[in-house]
Amino acid sequence: MSARINSEWRIVRQQRRGTACRAPTTKRERQMRIGISGVGGRMGGRIAVLASEEKDLTIGAVLEDASSPVIGKKLSKITEHSGPDIVVSMDVEKVCGEIDCLIDFTSPFAALKCLDVCRRKGVAMVIGTTGFTKEEEDKILLGAKKIPIVFSPNMAIGINVLFSMVESAARVLNDNFDMGIDETHHVHKKDSPSGTAKMIAKVIFDAAGETIPIKAEREGEVVGRHGIVFENKYEKLEIRHNAKSRDVFAAGAIKAAKFVFGKNPGLYSMRDVLGLTSGRLVG
Repeated sequence: MSARINSEWRIVRQQRRGTACRAPTTKRERQMRIGISGVGGRMGGRIAVLASEEKDLTIGAVLEDASSPVIGKKLSKITEHSGPDIVVSMDVEKVCGEIDCLIDFTSPFAALKCLDVCRRKGVAMVIGTTGFTKEEEDKILLGAKKIPIVFSPNMAIGINVLFSMVESAARVLNDNFDMGIDETHHVHKKDSPSGTAKMIAKVIFDAAGETIPIKAEREGEVVGRHGIVFENKYEKLEIRHNAKSRDVFAAGAIKAAKFVFGKNPGLYSMRDVLGLTSGRLVG
């Protein structure tokens, strides 16, 4: 995540005092309706399964790219799990009227296409897609002036607690310790280093003014491992997070959708969702 999007986060936050996005009815009057973009993928499929088991929300729409083989198929057939019998669509314009929040785990191009429609339709977003350029992140900032968006490279609760731990450690240990970041993911992951590793590096830079090297590896079907090492000749401190399954990200994305429903326009992070924000955003 770029320095600019971090520095402008507070500016966009000021917009939250305005009118809440699309809230003619409240959470108490009806269930929120989510849409899932990228439902044919690993993450989208798990979000659909977990969301179908939630008591206080419903799946209103599922989306995929026009070239996807799951277009036109029923969600229950794709996930092999009981749930709403809705059909996978490729038309985000059409389904936006059926949802309150769109969760996106796709690609930067597809996510920005959805963002353009959601911004015009007044639909909140949760963006877990990674690999955005600085220019593309600027478009997310612009969209957040119109709708509430939770944007995070990692939706896992534990990793966002790790951000806070690393920030504290970097402030204290900076002068006397060498620091390094390592990350390992499955061989199918397209971006390297991961968005989470870049975020950890940004946390350390903001806390200690140091640019830290990142060692990235791709191995088998590893869901996601991240580590930060602080070391000198006397001692070594390691802070690590190991995602055991994609469900940790899916559960976080659903939590973020519940958080952002009815919120005022603005750019939110998982640290906002978890109540970890302390006036200075790093996550």
